[in-house]
Amino acid sequence: MTSVITAEQMHSALVDLCDTIEQEKEYLSELDGATGDGDHGVNMSKCFRGVKAKLETSERSDVGAILGLVGMEVMNSVGGAMGALYGTMFLNLSMKSTGKAEAGINDLSEMFNHALDGILTIGKAKVGDKTLVDTLSPAVAVLDQAAKGGEPLEVALSSFEGAARSGMESTKELMARMGRASRLGERSIGHIDAGAASCYLILSAFANACK
Repeated sequence: MTSVITAEQMHSALVDLCDTIEQEKEYLSELDGATGDGDHGVNMSKCFRGVKAKLETSERSDVGAILGLVGMEVMNSVGGAMGALYGTMFLNLSMKSTGKAEAGINDLSEMFNHALDGILTIGKAKVGDKTLVDTLSPAVAVLDQAAKGGEPLEVALSSFEGAARSGMESTKELMARMGRASRLGERSIGHIDAGAASCYLILSAFANACK
């Protein structure tokens, strides 16, 4: 059972993420159409096609450099709040892994706490507001517990993915309190948040990185 994610594995997982976003773009736009503009999948797909192109020519020996490349591409290619949020997420992950050829459970815990802090600072959302925070926050909490308990990496990442999925699914029963969806009030209940769904796809890629 592996105890680290290598930079090469991280690179491969992020390429797979780009393909997954492309495959799920219609689903993401469908979710967004229920409460927002309906373009989330299209925007994410366009962005991660650019990310994949960058990854094809990037170096593959530094975890932080790879994540930083993704963060800059996302920040520069996705308009509005989502670009800032996901750009910050990847850039903050990069800050805590620059120069590392691999990342273990303690590294990942530190990386994702920094990413969550960045998103909370710029987005101002909290758990229960029906946003990507509802996906990310419980996943980070599970990762922290796993790191403190010394759990094997693959076990920890499986729990991390499960918490992210549960968090995403929880948004279906929430009323939106942030963004365009908040204008719908109670009519936003009954729909999974598109940002929470795309966040799950991103976190799932990290969970699959060591497989």
